[in-house]
Amino acid sequence: MNHENRRNFWRAAFHAPARLIDSAGTAHGEVLDISLKGVLLKMPDTWHGKNGERCQFHLELAEGVAISMWASVAHLKGNFAGLHCDKIDVDSMTHLRRLVELNSGDPKLLERELPALLAEA
Repeated sequence: MNHENRRNFWRAAFHAPARLIDSAGTAHGEVLDISLKGVLLKMPDTWHGKNGERCQFHLELAEGVAISMWASVAHLKGNFAGLHCDKIDVDSMTHLRRLVELNSGDPKLLERELPALLAEA
């Protein structure tokens, strides 16, 4: 089974700058897609993340509105990094849920995904 088939959560194509803080410091990357369970980023050549490494992800949506989460690097391929959401606060989850809902065009989607997310917790 390839990586695409293992995805249980719908991913919103969403291109925006983001900040990643890890043990080496702060790096800026670009969000390529985001879901209730993680995010795919394109990172600069200077970033040298490692699989399993914990980091803090921050995506500013508007002034005073952001999605922040603690995450682990789930996979790396070239300059692309897949992060798995480990912990997210209620405000960030609310913003993330709304972002996914708006980009999916299917209001029933979250009704299917939220119980699956809670079952994994």
